Amino acid sequence: MKIGRLTISDRASAGVYADRSGPEIEVVLRGVFGAEAEFVSALVPDEVSRIAGALRELADVAGCDLVVTTGGTGVGPRDVTPEATRTVLERELPGFGEAMRLGSLGRAPTAILSRATAGTRGRCLIVNLPGKPSAVRECLEILAPALREAVAHLRGQDPHQGPPSR
Repeated sequence: MKIGRLTISDRASAGVYADRSGPEIEVVLRGVFGAEAEFVSALVPDEVSRIAGALRELADVAGCDLVVTTGGTGVGPRDVTPEATRTVLERELPGFGEAMRLGSLGRAPTAILSRATAGTRGRCLIVNLPGKPSAVRECLEILAPALREAVAHLRGQDPHQGPPSR
């Protein structure tokens, strides 16, 4: 099980501060997928072409089963992650963004400003998350059951039967 974690941040990519959200993705998803999780990470600025290129690289070249992005999902002028993501998706899965917004609204009324999306590219599930580490954890906890099921389906497995026998 290969997981890509893509941090989108002008300042972190320029070395102004350390990426804290990308490592949080790894911590939470190790709890979801266990020891079989292998991580590949990337860090790019808030630029559509760089984000789309990194998503294609992680999905198509690195062969990730799941790519989780963090950052760039708000309404700021440099927040372009959903637009970049849509350029590489083959099928959009709007329920992921809806679930994150709905599940977060009680604790963070500003969650309604999130434009996070998700979808598939080939056999890879791509999911956008907010940029704040606590929001990364919260959203991944909301999505965990759907992540497991979607990845299993995309890998050609029955999520209710476990891995195929050999």
